[in-house]
Amino acid sequence: MEILLILAAFILGFTIVIITVPPILRVAKAKRLYDSFDERKIHTQVVPPLGGIAIFIAFIISTIVASDGLTFFSLKYIIAAVMIMFFIGLKDDLLVISARKKLMIQIIAAILLITLGDIRFTNLHGILGTYQIHFFESFTITLFAIVGIINAFNLIDGIDGLASGLSMLAATVFGTWFYISGNYQLSIMSFALVGSVSAFFLYNVFGNTNKLFMGDTGSLIIGTIISILVIKFNELNISQQTLFYIGAAPSVSFAIIIVPLIDTLRVMSIRIRQKRSPFSPDNNHIHHRLLTLIPNHLKVTLIIVTVNVMLIAVALLFNHIGLNVNIQMVCIFLLGVALSFVPSILIKHKSIKKTTKAKIEYSKL
Repeated sequence: MEILLILAAFILGFTIVIITVPPILRVAKAKRLYDSFDERKIHTQVVPPLGGIAIFIAFIISTIVASDGLTFFSLKYIIAAVMIMFFIGLKDDLLVISARKKLMIQIIAAILLITLGDIRFTNLHGILGTYQIHFFESFTITLFAIVGIINAFNLIDGIDGLASGLSMLAATVFGTWFYISGNYQLSIMSFALVGSVSAFFLYNVFGNTNKLFMGDTGSLIIGTIISILVIKFNELNISQQTLFYIGAAPSVSFAIIIVPLIDTLRVMSIRIRQKRSPFSPDNNHIHHRLLTLIPNHLKVTLIIVTVNVMLIAVALLFNHIGLNVNIQMVCIFLLGVALSFVPSILIKHKSIKKTTKAKIEYSKL
């Protein structure tokens, strides 16, 4: 019965997005609601940034319908937080708001989840020798994690299919574990997101006249949902009596969402080193670097998602052999950082090679 509910959540989410995108596109084109151009934009056509509307509608309806009859205490607070992110994202897509205001709203949504929804970290699984933590520590760490993950998915949304591809991967991995461990409500929520985002992926990557972006509306919603799944995954793996117990849950969950987290840390470090605001826009993201080498959105997306899958596999292998959680975290982090600089190194090597070749040809004249 549970697998049917999970399948229903996926199908319903997918179907609703497929149905709702065409009318959203018609309204967007009639009202000329297009994504603005600037020097950082890499698309060459006007595209409505309203895909998040379809994702929001599909996720909410499919989650509520498929989980009907199951006890899901925190669902109402999850929906409330997602609605907050929806409206602030939609306002930003249509009118543009400051980063400070967006951050304030994200903090409010996170506080709602932590205090009323009781969605928070209560155990660090031995990271730095720490296990059970008090409420103040729990509140602070969880708030930082939720806001950080939301912004990481917001920033990684730079090319067609990337944010949606990474979120589908993360939600599928979490949803599968929730299912096999008997946490069906969370599995339903995970696959409702997978279904909704996968339908959007088709429009975003393969659409021509019906192409659209998810906008801040979509990325903020996705970041909020993924942050909730991360917290629940860690909390459900506290007890060794849990089915399919994962002792190093922090390192595994970190590996699942490592690409947006490492990319955010990387670009902010570069900006600070250049004495700029860490929130100032640029083209230093991993996907921008890869596009310089491989000018194809889908290929770049598939490369990044494949690397993410490999890092998840490494984390699960470390967990299987029982490596200390601190060692696992450090290894996964260093591996992620090293891989994030590969595109820049290849670009530099290509530039040096090109310069050397030009000098050789000039010397022959």
